[in-house]
Amino acid sequence: MPNDQQVSHQIEDALVARNPRGMAQVQPVLTAGYCLRAAQVLQNCVKHKPGATVLIGTGFPVVGTFETDGPVGAIALYDTLEWLGAVPIIVCGQPLVGALSERYRTHEIRVGLYADVDADTIAALAHFNPQAVISIERPGQAKDGGYYNMRGESISERTACFDGFMNWAKCPTIAVGDGGNEIGMGKVIHVLEQLDIVPAVTSADELIIADVSNWGAYGMIAFLGLWHGQDLLAKIDPLAIVQYLSDLGSVDGVTRINQLTEDGMPMSEGQSVIDQLRQITGFSD
Repeated sequence: MPNDQQVSHQIEDALVARNPRGMAQVQPVLTAGYCLRAAQVLQNCVKHKPGATVLIGTGFPVVGTFETDGPVGAIALYDTLEWLGAVPIIVCGQPLVGALSERYRTHEIRVGLYADVDADTIAALAHFNPQAVISIERPGQAKDGGYYNMRGESISERTACFDGFMNWAKCPTIAVGDGGNEIGMGKVIHVLEQLDIVPAVTSADELIIADVSNWGAYGMIAFLGLWHGQDLLAKIDPLAIVQYLSDLGSVDGVTRINQLTEDGMPMSEGQSVIDQLRQITGFSD
């Protein structure tokens, strides 16, 4: 069995193998082992701090609703962390927070730019006292303070600010992104000019890049399963999660259609990544 660092390299390569938005070109500037280091943060929470609170920010606004990429991975990670004894909370704005609140612990952040956003964020961090803060496919502020989608269109009026949770947190922060305009991409801002995107400047302690952000969550879950001797990835059913989200009004972020896909790809692609990660970590059938 390869050591953890070698496993991390294999996982990191698998997450950008399809390369629809240039993340394979960004990967070399990140210090290898980022999946391992991110997962170690979560392992520390569940192993050494029973009942630790973990905030998971997600939700990218698309045509008046939310896209499937982000929430699928957030839900998979939420369920995993809860299974391992942590207390995850999904942090997002409307309409996603309203859709998820009946089934999951949530914290609502207000949509739109407003004067008290920093104060609200600091108050929330003080209240929850998280041991880790994670962003999965959250819009990140650009240099001008605004938010932009993959087409370069401004979405500031429809976006709730999660950036402050990364900036003000007194605990480790992890971000997952797939295009360059998400929270965490400030860590690689110097190489994003080659991409056709308005880049985000908000950074994080650890950044995981993937062809679809949901898949970055699977990379962390793969390590947690390896360390706990449990096939935790086998518990994840991406198609069932996206069906749940679709019933709540989600759309594919690329096609902008209510369909059972993520970033224009069939859910079988995500399942294929899960199967590959299970094989890498020794849990293949």
